[in-house]
Amino acid sequence: MATALKNLNEYNKDRFTDISGKTFGIVVAEWHEEITGVLCQGAVDTLLQHGAAKENIFVNTVPGSFELTLGAQFLAQQEEIDAVIVLGVVIKGDTKHDDYINHAVAQGITHVSMKYNKPVSFGLVTTNTLEQALDRAGGKHGNKGVEAAAAAIRMLSF
Repeated sequence: MATALKNLNEYNKDRFTDISGKTFGIVVAEWHEEITGVLCQGAVDTLLQHGAAKENIFVNTVPGSFELTLGAQFLAQQEEIDAVIVLGVVIKGDTKHDDYINHAVAQGITHVSMKYNKPVSFGLVTTNTLEQALDRAGGKHGNKGVEAAAAAIRMLSF
């Protein structure tokens, strides 16, 4: 469903498992930090709200969205990490960079998830404009970080 028709903060909690003993790795792109910081706070708040212990949430940063895949792999390969949350933003510009980065990140985190048999949730905001990105980082469409954390929790319940 298009984000314009849904609020990213709305999700079904019915099948959530107890995450009090689970450990989460969050990898956040520093590029567009004014946006990714809000995404990260949304993810952390969601994990805490659903019972994760603060000391079991590890936040790491990478320079940009392209580096999210390797950051996710560094976290996923750690045995104590139960799920990884990937957070970044790619805004369409004058070139096709967004197509290449979005595709690479999507393929990369899918590969990491399959390789380590762990949930790696996709919290990459991919928009045409800065305004659209802000709308998905705590704006009128909610927070993609909340959605990514909820997806990680749900996958641990699988």
